Amino acid sequence: MFKRRSQILTASFLLCDLFMTALAWCGAYIVRFDAGWIPVTKATPDWSLCWINLPLVLLLSAVSFHVTGQYAIDRLRRLREEVVGVLKGVTLLALLVLASTFFRHDPYESRGVMALFWVAACFLVLTGRRFVWAGLRTLRSRGYNQSYCLIVGVGRVARKTARSLRKANWMGIKNIGFVDDRTGPMCGDLDVLGSVAQLPQLIQQYAIEHVFIALPLNRYADARRVFDVLSQSMVEVRLVADVPNLAGLSLTTTNLDGLPIVGLRESPHFGLNVVFKRVMDVILALIGLLVLSPLLSLLAVLVKLTSPGPVFYGQERCGLNGRSFHMLKFRSMAANAEQQTGAVWAVKNDARRTLFGAFLRRTSLDELPQLFNVLRGDMSLVGPRPERPVFIQRFRKTIPNYMSRHCVKAGITGWAQVHGWRGNTSLRKRLQYDLYYITHWTPWLDLRILWMTLFHGIIHRNAY
Repeated sequence: MFKRRSQILTASFLLCDLFMTALAWCGAYIVRFDAGWIPVTKATPDWSLCWINLPLVLLLSAVSFHVTGQYAIDRLRRLREEVVGVLKGVTLLALLVLASTFFRHDPYESRGVMALFWVAACFLVLTGRRFVWAGLRTLRSRGYNQSYCLIVGVGRVARKTARSLRKANWMGIKNIGFVDDRTGPMCGDLDVLGSVAQLPQLIQQYAIEHVFIALPLNRYADARRVFDVLSQSMVEVRLVADVPNLAGLSLTTTNLDGLPIVGLRESPHFGLNVVFKRVMDVILALIGLLVLSPLLSLLAVLVKLTSPGPVFYGQERCGLNGRSFHMLKFRSMAANAEQQTGAVWAVKNDARRTLFGAFLRRTSLDELPQLFNVLRGDMSLVGPRPERPVFIQRFRKTIPNYMSRHCVKAGITGWAQVHGWRGNTSLRKRLQYDLYYITHWTPWLDLRILWMTLFHGIIHRNAY
């Protein structure tokens, strides 16, 4: 079912893509031959050759972006899907232009121009599309370009779906109400419009375009019946997976010979993400050690002068995949502090602390030697704080999904720490923030946490 506004939206993206492609094509010629930034060793092709080839380039770009699915506009399209789609489309476009140049024996042939065109087109087309999406989302958040939906279900999953749709108003999907056969006193605050059998009439009455099946896990047998009823209507149907208690991390979907597979515990930290994070850790840790070396030397001398014993204290902690390592700290307690008590939580006014050690712990300066752990690869600058094996054996049995935090490297600071969940605070809250960090990780989030650590994560009242 095609809608006029969908055609207008597709035309807007097409015009934006063509304009940005034209800019990239002309810009590649200017940068290569006119700007003087790149040495020209051969005869410079005439500017008219660039213009003569432009209509063909635009035609091939429309074909390339259509073939790679760039005009299948989806309100739930994510940025990474947009990036992958643009890369595919521009790469196909560059190959088609090269092939046409070769078969036509076109005099305008330059590998440098093609390389510049590919880079410029990727950047400009993606930038243009993000501007179009930003404008569209602004209009949708103000009530324009709205589409309407129904939510099948009245329980926790349905309520959460409704809240998410209200929060993500930039998608322009407005919930009209709820549909379910099972209602009761607890549904008094919901707009229940009818039963599942009435779905076709409700869809027609309210001009519904989307239906979200948000039934609990024990009612998935009803989802098939709902889908059979919806087969009478031309609407988009989406199934909201009721798996928050099963999944510790973000959900992933794959296809195995036509069989959809849902991953419940897969970390986004893989491939180039791991390489990028490791490079960033090493560079920033080296800079930190270089800048802080006078302070580290001063602290080491003060630890040695204020109490007998070694300067550093190595404590066994668990990091990536639950593997143990020795985490370095400036010693803040007496050298034999745990010989009698064993592994115990630090308490307020802990008698085991040295006078200078209390200051170190209160200001988090005792954590600075962990920069060496980062260089060794035991830890990252940002991640869930590592815990001792003896405590982990206790927590894994009492706190659901606790071991999920070990799918990434432990960190010197973390999302939980900069929000105040450290020391003698709720372990469940800490885990909640750790899992949020794992599922939403980006390099920019790491930099944000490091910046927040300077203001919120150094001195804290729960440090014992």
